[in-house]
This record gives sequence, C-alpha cells and structure tokens, in this order.
Amino acid sequence: MYDIIIRYGKVLDGTENPWTKLDIGVKDGKIAKMGDLKGESATEIIDASDLAVSPGFIDTHVHSDLLCTRPDIHKIKVMQGVTTELFGQDGISVAPVSEETKPLWQKQLKGLNGDIGEWPWNSIEEYLEFLDRSDIAGNGTYLVPHGAVRTLVMGFDGRKATKEEMDEMRALVEEGMREGAYGVSSGLVYPPNVFSNKEELIEICKGSAKYDGCFVVHIRNESNHSLEALDEVIDVARQSGVRLHVSHFKVAGKINRDKFEKALEKMDEGRREGIEITFDQYPYTAGSTVFHAILPPWMHSGGTVEMLEKLKDPDTRERIKEDIENNTDYENWVYNCGWENITITSVSTEQNRWVEGKNLIEIAEKKGKDPAYAAFDLLVEESAGVTMVVHWGNEDDVIYGMQHPLQIVGSDGIFGGKPHPRLYGTYPRVLGRFVREKQALTLEQAIRKMSGAPAQLLRLKDRGLIREGYAADIVIFDPDTINDKATYESPLEEPVGIQHVLVNGAIAVRDGEYTGETNGKVLRRESSSHASNLYL
Repeated sequence: MYDIIIRYGKVLDGTENPWTKLDIGVKDGKIAKMGDLKGESATEIIDASDLAVSPGFIDTHVHSDLLCTRPDIHKIKVMQGVTTELFGQDGISVAPVSEETKPLWQKQLKGLNGDIGEWPWNSIEEYLEFLDRSDIAGNGTYLVPHGAVRTLVMGFDGRKATKEEMDEMRALVEEGMREGAYGVSSGLVYPPNVFSNKEELIEICKGSAKYDGCFVVHIRNESNHSLEALDEVIDVARQSGVRLHVSHFKVAGKINRDKFEKALEKMDEGRREGIEITFDQYPYTAGSTVFHAILPPWMHSGGTVEMLEKLKDPDTRERIKEDIENNTDYENWVYNCGWENITITSVSTEQNRWVEGKNLIEIAEKKGKDPAYAAFDLLVEESAGVTMVVHWGNEDDVIYGMQHPLQIVGSDGIFGGKPHPRLYGTYPRVLGRFVREKQALTLEQAIRKMSGAPAQLLRLKDRGLIREGYAADIVIFDPDTINDKATYESPLEEPVGIQHVLVNGAIAVRDGEYTGETNGKVLRRESSSHASNLYL
C-alpha cells in the first residue's frame, strides 16, 4: 500500500523527453513505483486527469536564507511549485560569521534577506543545523558566500587581498564545502566582493573545485562592460577548474542590446573549450536588488555604518552625484536606466512606507528635492534597509536567452514591501506566458530548465527528475490555465493553475492552497572531495 498514488497524469520527467501517461506511487517520501497502478491502493489518491505532473522546481537564485524559517511568509515558493532553493547567493549571506562580523552582516542584509532576530550560529554547519531545527516548507541548499569569508579574513577593507589572505579565504571555502555547501558564490558589484580581483576569485574557486562545487556569480558588470565581466569569470573557471554558473544573466540598457548575443556566444565558446558553464534567468525585463547598489564602489569601503556616515556629508554627496551622472566604470544603474526606471519596493520604517511602489522621480517631486538627494536621504533614514526594482530590458532578449540550452530558470525573489513580481510569479509565468501563450519553449523544455537542469548543476543525486527511488518532490498543474497574477503594481497576487505540490512525499499544496506542511529538508553536498557525478 502506498501513501499517495497520483493517477492518470501526463508525466514530464525533467529530462525534456515527451510526456508519458502513467501513475506514480509515493511511499516514505520517495517515488516508489511508476506505471499502471490501477490495482494498487493508497492512503490518498490524487486524480491528475488532464493535468501535468513534473518534478518539483529547483530555484537556483533566491534570497530566502532567513525567511524560509517563516512558512507563513515563505509559503508562496511552494505555491508556485518550488520545492528546493539555493541559498547563499551573491557572495552576501548569513554564514560563516564571527561575533565581530555578525552585526555587520545583520545590518548589511536586513533589506535583502529580512530580519528574524538573533542569529544563533557562526559557521555554515551551525546555520544548516538551525535550518534543520526550523519548520521549512521546501528544501534548502547552500553556497559559501565570498563576502562573508572575505570579511572574516580582512573585514570590509576596500583593497586587494594579499596572497596569505587569499589562502585563508580558500581554506574557509573548503571548510564550508566540507560542512555541506554545494559551491561558492560572489556578487562582484556588492561590498566587500567588489574589491576583489581575478586572482582572489581564482583562489576561492579552487576551494570549491576541490569538492566538485560550482561558482555562482553575479558578474562585475551587466551593462556597458558586460562582455569584459563575463570574460573575467570564464577565465576564473578556466584557471581554477570550477564549474561556472552566471546569476540572473542579462545585459542592461538599450545601448547595450548588441552585447546580449555576443555574451551567449562567449558561453558557448567556453563550453566548446571544455568549461562547464550555465546561467539562470528570470522571465521579466526588470531586476531587483538593494537600493544602495546605486552608489559607486568607493562608498562601500568600511561597510554599511561607514557608508551611512559618508552619506551625511555634503561634499561626499556632491562627489557621489557626479559619479552617478557621469561614471560608467562601475555598474551605474542610474546612468544606464534613469531615475524614472528605479522603483522602491521596500523600506524598514513606517514613516517612509509611502515610497513603496513609487519611482525616484515621483519621490523626489514629493520631497521637493533632486532625485539624488532624495535617494541619499532615504538611505540614511532607513539605515540602508531599502530595496528597489530597476526596469532595464527588452522581452525579445529575455526570450532569446530563455531559448538557449544553457539557460536555467531562477527567480532572484526578494521578500518585503511591494516586491518585484518575480517573487510570486516566476515559474507560473514561464509556463503560462512563455510556453502556452508565446510558445517560446515547449512544456518539456521549460520543465527541464526548472528541474533536471538545476539538479544537474548542483549534482543532486535524487532530485530534479521523476524516477523510481527519487525524492517525491512533485508538482501537479494544469498547463491550460497556469499563469502568474503578480504585477509591478500588485505584486502579491498568488498564481493560478498549480493544483498540488508534494515535498518529500507530503502534500504542501492541495487544490492550490498551502496546507501548512513543513516537510522540507536541508540538503548537503556529499562529504568526500572530488565526488563523482552520478546524476545522469
């Protein structure tokens, strides 16, 4: 007798094979049997007639590192079919820390990852054990964050690391890999990662490569210098032996559209050379990140506290404004996209709640100030706990990237305020708008990009496919009605068309509603170095 039998569904197994009509028997959290099970019994039968049955979706770019412990908030992820997430993104996350660096990171990450109070951990192992003890709706995996490691070794110093400091960072990455991380991450526009050079990246990536880990990276520039930035990380992979995964791949700004195809060609060339390269992408033409990313890199030396003090100085403000208006040497969101295309999505205090959902031109007019000064005031008033949406691109480019075989779907969802709609809508949007309506992908292709492909990236041995013996992370949805409802104006609208979601064999979503189940697990990379890839 099975715990659950899913009958009569069209099974898309995550490999891009055409769907197969068969039953699935689930027992003890695993897919126990696939085939004709009409003579078998189960505690619960799910009728999947006219529905698609797929592996649970694996989101390779999230910022749920803390709020995954709040299923009342985090439930939207399983409600759109996401059963596994990859934490530790952009080189800026919650572990490892020390008693000295922990307060810095709590302040630095408040706008990005939210606030759950004290952090009862220092090491990655202790953080993962904290998640083990927490109620989590989906599964979690982790990357060693470059910035957290760098801060342990050299604080927020705005300088290059010495050879000895690089060696220390590599040792910390290796320690994190042994504690269960799947790779190392960096965000080369965020402090303190922005101060690193290629030699430092190569060294930390050697620590990941030793354990067959990946390098997940927000490259140094996604606009005017995007091709050079991509060259940098491809060479890091070449010299370190690490597998390269580029986060939220895009090229921002109308004047840079010609670089998009060239960047994809560079990835293809790298693959032909023998470097394993993939990228993830969200199905929108706007991005979202912390608001202080509008500031030039020199403003971030010393960390958030020093940054806020500098923002109070009139002469420093003038220098920042000059950079914002004229400097293209860094990832200058204002120069490339304009104040009118930057919208505030969340703040930390009630007094400024009114700015959520408004762009900087609207905010500046309300305050009677230049947009730059309105921005500086907001950062100071909110102690930098502000996030933004930036409208940067063109949907034709999104589709072009989506159709590339190296593409993986990732949301980069950030909780809080009036968030980017990708938090609530990424996966249903791909299946509704881009598969059914625009026919940019087949259903089989889209499901592979959400399940089998990310599982291969992470070398997960029992996730990402519908196969006997694999974990019963399963999504059952209606391909004729699935769609996102979240918009920039109303971003908290739940998707439609996802009927049921299983996480480790327990029903987390039934008839489109979250059941309250918290059957998620912390997944850890297997401990031996040079682990063989048994995935496919």
